[in-house]
Amino acid sequence: MSALNDTPVETLSFEAARDELVKVVAELEQGAPTLEQSLALWERGEALAARCEEWLLGAKRRLDAARAAASDEDES
Repeated sequence: MSALNDTPVETLSFEAARDELVKVVAELEQGAPTLEQSLALWERGEALAARCEEWLLGAKRRLDAARAAASDEDES
C-alpha cells in the first residue's frame, strides 16, 4: 500500500499534511518496491514538509502580531 495521496498538498491542513508525512516516512523507512515509488514518496514528503513549515510560519506570524498588538495596548 502506498502512502501517496492525490490530494493537492497546498489544500491540506497542518494536521492532514503532518499525518500523511508520517505515513510517507514510515513507508520510505520500510523500503518502497521500486526506485520510482521511492522517488515519488520522497517528493511528496518534501512537499508535505514544506506545507507543514508554511503552516507553522503562518502561526508564528499570527502570534507575533498578537503579542505586538497586546504590547501596544499595554503601552497606551
